[in-house]
Amino acid sequence: MRTATPRHYLMCRPTYFDVVYSINPWMDPGKPVDRALAVAQWEQLRQVYVDLGHTVDLIEPVEGLPDMVFAANGATVIDGRALVARFRDAERVAEAPAYRDWLHGNGFPGPKTAELVNEGEGDYLLVGDLLLAGTGFRSDPRSHAEAQDFFGRPVISLTLVDPEYYHLDTALSVLDDQTVAYYPPAFSASSRAVLRRLFPDALIAGDADARVFGLNATSDGLNVVLPQGAVGLAAQLRDRGYRPLGVDLSELLKAGGSVKCCTLELRKAS
Repeated sequence: MRTATPRHYLMCRPTYFDVVYSINPWMDPGKPVDRALAVAQWEQLRQVYVDLGHTVDLIEPVEGLPDMVFAANGATVIDGRALVARFRDAERVAEAPAYRDWLHGNGFPGPKTAELVNEGEGDYLLVGDLLLAGTGFRSDPRSHAEAQDFFGRPVISLTLVDPEYYHLDTALSVLDDQTVAYYPPAFSASSRAVLRRLFPDALIAGDADARVFGLNATSDGLNVVLPQGAVGLAAQLRDRGYRPLGVDLSELLKAGGSVKCCTLELRKAS
């Protein structure tokens, strides 16, 4: 029997969401964005979390930072310690101080800004005691050692090779402390070998589910919130005893983000 564990999330309303630059293959400034629809879809996601009994805190959006809605990139927070992002792209650099200030003022004293490019939970995903760390397009591979030193947890480096899956959380989802789902073509051959060894019972996503960002999902150990278009992955989840909950974040996908991108988990010390 699978059980749900209450989570504590930080989110940022897409008040200023837009696509005015391109820093990943999903972003096309020439395509119109419906901001009101983006807000409505985001509100649906927030309400799903609330209805599941999770705690959702909100950080105030900053005008001029259209990607700030993707809260997962702002930091990695484990055992009450926060390692704040250092963004690769100039367009997002100013997000880091906003997240650092929020964490400092809301129960996470002394947040540390990463020395090397490190895009938070976009590239750092906790599975049990292991911290899976992505590189290839955003986070500097040297940031993996920095994170290991900061959190005192083993870090497993994984290399992404497909630019459409530019962050680890676009190609891999943590379902519980022992189980992940992932899209093999997004990873290098050596990283696929590591994933097979670590997670022999992983769920394997197909092309169609990966293309709708089906792996950009959150899980409380029972309920898995994922894009509603990932129907194949949802069927696999049901077969394994999980409860998939589909949401429509199609407007935010225009910027290369979905469920997990909008969700930073705040893990306090146990």
